[in-house]
Amino acid sequence: MAIGEDLLWDAADKGTRTRARLRRLAVTAGCAGLFVLVLWAYSDSTWAACAAAAYVLAEISYRVWDRRRLVEVQIVTGDADSRVTLRLRQADGRTTEHDPHHVTRVLIIHDNVVHSAKLRLRLRGKRVLRGRPGRPPSLTTWRSACPTAHVRERGAWWGMPGIPD
Repeated sequence: MAIGEDLLWDAADKGTRTRARLRRLAVTAGCAGLFVLVLWAYSDSTWAACAAAAYVLAEISYRVWDRRRLVEVQIVTGDADSRVTLRLRQADGRTTEHDPHHVTRVLIIHDNVVHSAKLRLRLRGKRVLRGRPGRPPSLTTWRSACPTAHVRERGAWWGMPGIPD
């Protein structure tokens, strides 16, 4: 088993992107508000208000979903006992530690357009944890860190138009 603090997953973007998301939300809400004011006098513009509200709800739900994505997975050994744990850090900064034997599946999906990969990690009795895109990691490190997990990789199911897969 891997000894020391090895980095198993490292996302390319670890920030919460709050400023860009708030700016985009403010510009969209302002444009939709101006659009509603212009059309309010001439026709029924409730569809524009509903579309703006639907956009705001979609942006909020994406933010909630994105905050739970993994940005870092590390192997950490304890000081007193040589017990190995996995430290999972999410995009919102929350860190949890899990036993490597509780990992049941590790799937790494390679993007065939850009040199990056996505991570899907399933823990025993819990749902799938997804990682933000990052550099493709080595599968041998995952296999040695999580000996009971089914570790595999696959290519993405999409391709570029005009280029045969």
